[in-house]
Amino acid sequence: MTRRAHIAMFSIAAHGHVNPSLEVIRELVARGHRVTYAVPPALAGKVAETGAEVKPWTSILPAPDDDPSAWGTTLLDNVEPFLDDAVQALPQLTEAYEGDEPDLVLHDTASYPARVLAHRWGVPAISLAPHMVAWAGYEEEVATPMWEEPKKTERGKAYYARFQAWLQENGIDLHPDDFAGRPARSLVLIPRALQWNADRVDPDVYTFVGACQGDREAEGGWRRPAGADKVVLVSLGSAFTRQPAFYRECVRAFGDLPGWHLVLQIGKHVDPAELGDVPASVEVRDWVPQLAVLKQADLFVTHAGAGGSQEGLATATPMIAVPQAADQFGNADVLQGLGVARHLPTAEATAETLRETALALVDDPEVARRLKEIQAQMAEEGGTRRAADLIEAELPAG
Repeated sequence: MTRRAHIAMFSIAAHGHVNPSLEVIRELVARGHRVTYAVPPALAGKVAETGAEVKPWTSILPAPDDDPSAWGTTLLDNVEPFLDDAVQALPQLTEAYEGDEPDLVLHDTASYPARVLAHRWGVPAISLAPHMVAWAGYEEEVATPMWEEPKKTERGKAYYARFQAWLQENGIDLHPDDFAGRPARSLVLIPRALQWNADRVDPDVYTFVGACQGDREAEGGWRRPAGADKVVLVSLGSAFTRQPAFYRECVRAFGDLPGWHLVLQIGKHVDPAELGDVPASVEVRDWVPQLAVLKQADLFVTHAGAGGSQEGLATATPMIAVPQAADQFGNADVLQGLGVARHLPTAEATAETLRETALALVDDPEVARRLKEIQAQMAEEGGTRRAADLIEAELPAG
């Protein structure tokens, strides 16, 4: 029997980084472990519901529901805030855990202080990756070309110098790229099917456990309306939702399709009045219980974030991927390559193209076959229970 241990999880205040870990945390608590979870107050409530003990800390990153423009537009705009946040968070977290050091550290990939603290405490650290991970050749194929120009700038040089100095101050002799992107051990909380170059991912470091989903009943249910032959869910996630023009195209595409019902999640940054006249067959919400809807949907128009992509696969729902940022473009290409989705750039997602693509997808038996095949593969990856088993296997003996 595995001994009861203190396991500490560290994350940032972003739904897409916290949500994937919650069921794993809930399972570890159910197994009798004491689990602390260091997270900013904005997401403390959903963490507390797992039974974990919240260790709150103050973050200077944009809040989870802020306008995405707060992140800036360039690569350095995107990465500098994480380093700034880590530097100011480390003293807070050091104080929060003084005299309460854990036996094992779990951390989101964006939680840099967690790896520093694990090093300081001399305990194992496991990354819980909510997105695709690096493969053999990643640096040469992706990172080097992406960073070639920024690294030549004074700002880029200053960023790397500051990152390196912070690591050295904390006794870590790693290059910032390796520290941020090459963990010693990682559980990947996405299906292997969503991973680029999965055959080149080091199995000694990374284990794909797939989607770790619970029953999500607390989020509420959703009922398919009577007379709805087809249901389409449109959601661009929780961050990049300020797209009223795109939503209007979706209303035009599906609002007058006979027998179709459109569930349109517009987020908190769009006024429903911006959509114009909306037919009765269109249900406009600022938030929906996504998994509950997908279990009954015939089509998912998604931004192709890691969470949404795997929920589409888990429910065997054909997808139109309209990526907005970050890894979503890569996910969209992967989904299309799997034969279960079509990648439409936002500029091309007109009402006519959306409708034509939707009708082709939902009536394609090969798409349905591929989805069922991937759904079965995902079930074999083990999900929450396997993740918890692997975490317990890394606990120090004693």
